[in-house]
Amino acid sequence: MNEAGVPPQITFRIPGAWAHPGELLERLPPGFRLGPDGMLLPDGTEIEFTPMPPDEQFPHIFETACRRPPQDEELEIVGRYTVNVVLSGPGGSLESALTMMQAAAAIVRAGAAGVFIDNSAMAFGGEDWIAMTEDGGPDAISFAFAAIIRGEQDVYTMGMQVMGFPDLLMSSLDVDPRGETIVEIIRYLCSGDRPIDVGHLLADEHGPRFQVVAKVYDEFEPDSSMHNPYGRLKIANVKDIAEGN
Repeated sequence: MNEAGVPPQITFRIPGAWAHPGELLERLPPGFRLGPDGMLLPDGTEIEFTPMPPDEQFPHIFETACRRPPQDEELEIVGRYTVNVVLSGPGGSLESALTMMQAAAAIVRAGAAGVFIDNSAMAFGGEDWIAMTEDGGPDAISFAFAAIIRGEQDVYTMGMQVMGFPDLLMSSLDVDPRGETIVEIIRYLCSGDRPIDVGHLLADEHGPRFQVVAKVYDEFEPDSSMHNPYGRLKIANVKDIAEGN
C-alpha cells in the first residue's frame, strides 16, 4: 500500500461487440459471473464492473496504444464495439495485479477485443493478454503494466504503482535504443525480495553500474489513474556520479 494506506486502483477498458448483455454473461468462463455489485471471480474476489457506451475516438486510441500489433480480428471487433467494459479494483502488489489480469482475461475470453490500461495508457490485443495472464510471472505482469516513455532528455516508466512499486526515471543517455537497460531494472525491482531506495546500487557482472540517487514525484494529480503514490526513483550512472564528485 502507499503512504496513505490505500492501495492504488487498477482500471481497464475492455471493448466488446456483444449484441446484448446476455451474450456476455453466457460466454464468461466457468466460475466468473456478474452480480448486482460487480464481477465475481472464482475465488470470491469482487471487482467493480461498469459498462460504458462506445465512442468514435476509442478504436483509434486502442490501436495506437497497443504495445504489440493486435490481430486483424481483434481490430475488427474494436472497430464495431458496442460497449466498453470498465473493470476497477485494488492493485499495489504483483498478486493483486495478476488477479485483475485474470478478471480482464475472462472478459476477453467472452469475446472482447483486448484490454486498455488506464494506469499506463497501454493496450494489448486479446491473444497477447491471455498469454501474459496464463504466464502469470513477474516478467509477464510487468510487461503488461509498465510503459516506458522516452523523451529527449529522460526515459521513465508509467504504471509501476499497480504492482506496488515506484516508477523509474533515467537519463536518456544511459538507456540503449531498445530500452533493455530500463527493462532489466524493472525485472530486478519486480523479482526482488526487498524494495530498493535512495542509495541502492545496481550492478551486473562487471560491477556497479547505476545508483538510485533521489526519490521524486510525478506530474499527475493524486486522483489520476496514472499517478504513482510511491513516487519515482531517479537512477544515475555511477560513472557520472564519480565524475561529479
